[in-house]
Amino acid sequence: GISTAALERMRAVAAKYPPSVLRGQPLVETTVRVATWNLWWRYGPWEARQPAIVAALRAVNADVVCLQEVWQETATGGASQARILAEELGYAHHAFEGKRDIDKVLMGVAILSRWPIKAPAGKALPPCGYDDERRVVLRAQIEGPRGPLSVYCTHLNWKPDQSDCRVKQLAEVCKFIRAGPGGEDMPPVLCGDLNAVPESDEVRRLTGKGEVLEKGLALADAWEVTHPGGPTAAAATWSAENPWAAAELLASRRIDYVLAGQPGP
Repeated sequence: GISTAALERMRAVAAKYPPSVLRGQPLVETTVRVATWNLWWRYGPWEARQPAIVAALRAVNADVVCLQEVWQETATGGASQARILAEELGYAHHAFEGKRDIDKVLMGVAILSRWPIKAPAGKALPPCGYDDERRVVLRAQIEGPRGPLSVYCTHLNWKPDQSDCRVKQLAEVCKFIRAGPGGEDMPPVLCGDLNAVPESDEVRRLTGKGEVLEKGLALADAWEVTHPGGPTAAAATWSAENPWAAAELLASRRIDYVLAGQPGP
């Protein structure tokens, strides 16, 4: 359970903000559960693992789900993984953005939501002189129970030697966030596979531990906030023990994130 001291700290935070932020409700009584997951497109035995994906997401029971490496067939009436998952899991709303076409099947990102999605929008990210992986960021303005919440989902270049490109891609993501819908009481949420560890230049700048990528925007790393000093091994989202990942010869590490802006005006 949660400690009394923690409750007192949250009450102090709640007292700090005006009703326009709290919308007349105690801050401690409202939560939004957000999940992020890279589904690995149609690599490997993709059809066999679809039931496991559904089961895992059902167990998580998030209000909003951000997904990367989502597939969508380009043919008219073609199958859409985002739509299939939304229907099987009972999410009434979903959005997809994808630019990379592999044999008439797009690879992109998607957002599933319990609540209505208003005016979804996508933006292409720069290849920075490397092979163009057609990276994108997707925004969904979600009409939640306490008002609008802007959720962003992205997936950055993956190679270890492309940190410079990930910095540029995140700079574009941050500009996209700053240019998004204004006047919201709820902070923006950014989810995705950033292909970068917390100590990397790109993540440090995104979280305000270095020179910020966009003036006035520093995002909080949800794992770091909720697991201060937590074990690194338990946080790994890329596992070298996974036989499908072992071939890359990369160490287990945390490269997937849920991040949020600062609350309040």
